[in-house]
Parts: sequence; C-alpha cells; structure tokens
Amino acid sequence: MKIIETERLVLRPIKENDAEAIFEYCKNENVGSNAGWKPHESIEESREIIKLVFLDQDFVFGMELKETGKLFGSIGLIPDPKRQNDRTKMIGYAIGEDYWGKGFMTEATLAILRFGFEDINLDLISAYCYPFNERSKNVLKKCGFNYEGLLRLAEERYDEKILDHECYSIINPGIK
Repeated sequence: MKIIETERLVLRPIKENDAEAIFEYCKNENVGSNAGWKPHESIEESREIIKLVFLDQDFVFGMELKETGKLFGSIGLIPDPKRQNDRTKMIGYAIGEDYWGKGFMTEATLAILRFGFEDINLDLISAYCYPFNERSKNVLKKCGFNYEGLLRLAEERYDEKILDHECYSIINPGIK
C-alpha cells in the first residue's frame, strides 16, 4: 500500500498496533457522533474495529504527524453505497478533537483527492456528512467539493436517531 506525504502529515496503512492511538481519539463523543459511529468504549473495541474496518484496505490511511510520528486520525476512499459506478469512491475521515481547526483534515483531504484522481484514476469522489457537521462541510468546500443536495432520513445512527445526509462530490479535473 502506498504511503502519502504532505507538508505536515504521513498518510500510511493502519496496523494492529495502532489500537491505543485509535482508541485515544475514537473514545471522544464529539468525534464519533459527527462521523456516525458510537464512541469506542475500550481498547479491545478499537482493536476489533481495526480488524473489521482498517486492515487490508487499499485506500484507507492512518494520519500521522510528521513532526512527532503520532497517529491522530484516519482518512480513506471506500465504495460509495449510494452510487453504482466502480470509478467512484466515497471519502471518509475522522480526526482527534485536539487537532480540529488546524488545517490537518483539509491537507489530508487534498492529498487523498490527488491520490484518487491521479493514482487510481477515479472519475468522481463523493462525501456525505450530517447537516450539523459544519467542520466537515467547511473541509469539503475548501477542497472543491460541490453540494449535490440533501438526502432525507438517510441513516440510522448508533443512538437510533434518524439523520439526513448532505451530499457532496468532486469530479476528476482531468475529465472534460
């Protein structure tokens, strides 16, 4: 799997021994509820999530600070369940709350967009977020995503709340 470097970040495969770092940011209620998953309750739960979600994924990366080597988030491209087109992927990401508002997610998203369009030659990358997730919407807009519309009652979250999705996408700039 590829390793992607930006000015401040290393995007690299997630390993089983990343469980402590992943638990550290995934136990935070603000991180999970904005991304649609229940905050992790134990390091064992984080280990299971790593096995189910992160390992052996070609396009899912841990976000590590170059300066310290600390893993503090994840980002990746996965199949979009709302689109039946193999040349599209959906971007997803999560980042520890201590790192919010510092431009790390925008930096990582721009790198993943380049990877998706230049390395794996995608036609389109989609993104979905809850209407209340202003931070995520700001990242998407800064990175050039276009608002497609509101998908009402799109998801039942872990807490049984039924939530809408705001839908965004960006087309490969190489497509005329």
